[in-house]
Order: sequence, then structure tokens, then C-alpha cells
Amino acid sequence: MSLYKKLEQVMSDRNVEAYIDLIHEDAEIIFHKSGNRFSKSEWASMVGGMMSNPKFVNDASRCVYENDDILVSHDFMSYPDDTKEAVMLVCMLKDGQIIRMETGATPLT
Repeated sequence: MSLYKKLEQVMSDRNVEAYIDLIHEDAEIIFHKSGNRFSKSEWASMVGGMMSNPKFVNDASRCVYENDDILVSHDFMSYPDDTKEAVMLVCMLKDGQIIRMETGATPLT
């Protein structure tokens, strides 16, 4: 199964543990908008809170490109504050896991 399909499944199931298992131990997560950077452990605590909130919803997702080195997807997300964003996700892969993840988001009005 492709990493994109695995991500899609764990997000749909809201399975935090399985999601975190897809992240490499040395991963770096970067938010383009703020420039904030997170380690795997920092990201894991944030993801738990997001996935436990029923108002955090991936409304639509598509894989733009994926191979053994990179995954690019585009998503429409809804958030607990009732905002929506279009999110571009770029993941560099290593050993079948995400070693670097960067997001860019555009607010939708």
C-alpha cells in the first residue's frame, strides 16, 4: 500500500498511533506559513489533539505525486474554529516513512 493510502486511512480512522508510526524518528515537520518546526515527538502531541477533535476534518484529499522519495498531496481541511484551508503537503521519504514534512495552507473564504 502506498504511503499516501496509509496516511489517508489512518486520518480517516483517527488512529494517532498508526499515524505516528508513519513518521521517521528523525523527522522534521515545518509549517510554511509560520516557519515553525517540530520534531516527531512534538508533532505527535499536536496530532493527538487534532485527531481527537471531531471538528478537525479532511474534507477532500488527492495525491498529486508519490514515489519512494517524495509524496505530494493536496487537501481541503476544516478546523474547530470553523475555518477552512486548502493545504499542500510535501513529504520527503526515507525507509518508507516521512523524514521531512512541509505544509503550505491557503485560507478559503
